[in-house]
Amino acid sequence: MPVKILMVCLGNICRSPLAEGILASKLPKGKFLVDSAGTGSWHIGRAPDNRSIATAKKNGLNISNQKGRQFKRSDFDTFDYIFVMDNNNYSDVLDLATNELQKNKVQLILNEIFPDENVDVPDPYYGLANGFDMVYQMLDEACEILAQRLIAKHS
Repeated sequence: MPVKILMVCLGNICRSPLAEGILASKLPKGKFLVDSAGTGSWHIGRAPDNRSIATAKKNGLNISNQKGRQFKRSDFDTFDYIFVMDNNNYSDVLDLATNELQKNKVQLILNEIFPDENVDVPDPYYGLANGFDMVYQMLDEACEILAQRLIAKHS
């Protein structure tokens, strides 16, 4: 049974698809399963934003086959770890939790780099042209630490 990790952002087209692709590339296949979702429903069934796809491709990852989906309460039962991109999504996901076990699965991804500082991954959707590259670098650094921790814990 693989260890299951879920990455969550607002629309599931920018940050969480990148985080999914980055973390999956750093973990042994078969032992871990990485997925992503959004707290909003606007992009269900759609591919990631073209800028996320291009940024991933530039870094040797193909995320173009991912499809957007909305976070659902049953994800608490399916996934062992849930990493959110910002404090708003953290609150939205926690609001759906029905017990402490579920709440304890939810963490802010950048706490991997900045422990207990609760730093947001900025949403690049409306931002600067280099926003996707900046987000990729942040997520790559966080996912490197996270992958090492997960491999050590689950091997």
